[in-house]
Amino acid sequence: MKQIEIEYKTLLNRTEFDQLTAHFSYVPIFKQTNYYFDTPNRALRQAKLSLRIRTLADRAELTLKIPQDIGNLEHNLDLSLEEAQAMIAKNRLEINPLTQLLIDRGFDLDEIGCLGFLTTYRREVKLPIGLLALDENHYAEQIDYELELEVTDPEAGQQAFQKFLKDQKIAFKYAQSKVVRFLKTLP
Repeated sequence: MKQIEIEYKTLLNRTEFDQLTAHFSYVPIFKQTNYYFDTPNRALRQAKLSLRIRTLADRAELTLKIPQDIGNLEHNLDLSLEEAQAMIAKNRLEINPLTQLLIDRGFDLDEIGCLGFLTTYRREVKLPIGLLALDENHYAEQIDYELELEVTDPEAGQQAFQKFLKDQKIAFKYAQSKVVRFLKTLP
């Protein structure tokens, strides 16, 4: 499955995170872990690609993100937890329709391995403005907080996100993607 991902995000300080947690206390928390894959010399990142396996309680997915003029083109492949755990444990991706896209771009799957992981505790709620996610992220002995809004209309979405932040009295703080924040912790 492929889709265009358009999202707006801001980092939050702990006070803002706690405020939004109280606001959305009715929304259950779930855990997801992103295992990030690249070559030792970060060839995927240099090509502005992002590759991850995301595990949830009862399923997993392999995702390749390719930047577009607006948003990212996301290629997703559903995996069983067992398939995902086997690839992570073996530190080796299987050939499938998604990894074939990498092979077609000249990447050698044998050079791609897992660099590490980031675990998110997320509250996710569908609002009229889009899908809102309130995240507490744990990686490399760090914790950060983030608010994301996934939308279909970039202009209306940006306006709605800015209005939401203003209404909640939250100052916008630029948030790099989770994978970039994670990669900055590596040697």
